[in-house]
Amino acid sequence: MNDRYNRLPMDTTMEQQYSPLMLALGSRRPHDGLADKLQLYGQFVGSWDIDVDFHALDGSRRWSAMGEVHFDWVLQGTAIQDVFIIPARRQRAADQPPEPWYRYGTTFRWYDPRIDAWHITFLDPLRSVEMRQIARAVGQDIVQIGDDSLGVSRRWRFTEIAKRSFKWLGEVSWDRGETWRLELEMRARRASS
Repeated sequence: MNDRYNRLPMDTTMEQQYSPLMLALGSRRPHDGLADKLQLYGQFVGSWDIDVDFHALDGSRRWSAMGEVHFDWVLQGTAIQDVFIIPARRQRAADQPPEPWYRYGTTFRWYDPRIDAWHITFLDPLRSVEMRQIARAVGQDIVQIGDDSLGVSRRWRFTEIAKRSFKWLGEVSWDRGETWRLELEMRARRASS
C-alpha cells in the first residue's frame, strides 16, 4: 500500500505540499470493489529506477540511459497513472534544452470489467505522441497492444516481474503483428524509499 501521505512532516499539511489537482487526482489505495483486478498494475505502485536501451531497426543498440518511473493510484483508486522520465531528472542539465531522444510521458491505465482488460493511454506532449492500447495478463507477463497515430502496431510488455524488479519491452510491427522487432528495453528496480 502506498503511504506517501503518511510520510509528510508532522508540521506540514497535505494542502501545503500538493496542489488541489494533485490532491483530487491521487488516491491512497485501490477502489475496494476493484482491488483484486487492479493489482495487475497495482503491484508497480511506487518509484522505480530504470536502465534503458533503445534499439535501432537493425537490432543494434542506438543509445542507453538511466531513467525513472513513478506509479500511483488515481481517481478514487479506480485507475493507475505513471510518469516515465528518460533520462532521470537528476541527470538532466537544468540550463540545457532537452535532446530529441528524451522522454517525459505519462500512462493512464484503467480496468474495464466489460472486456476483462485494461484501457491504456500513453501521452508524451514534447514528442507529440499519443498511444492507446488494450492490456491483459498473459501467463506471468502483462501485454499491451495497439496502433500508434501512424498505424504502426506496437506491443509493450512487462516481463520478469518480481517484487523489486521487472523488465519492460517496447516492440514494433509493420505487418500487423506477424513479426515484432525490439525497439526499447527497460530494466526496472524499485527505488529506495
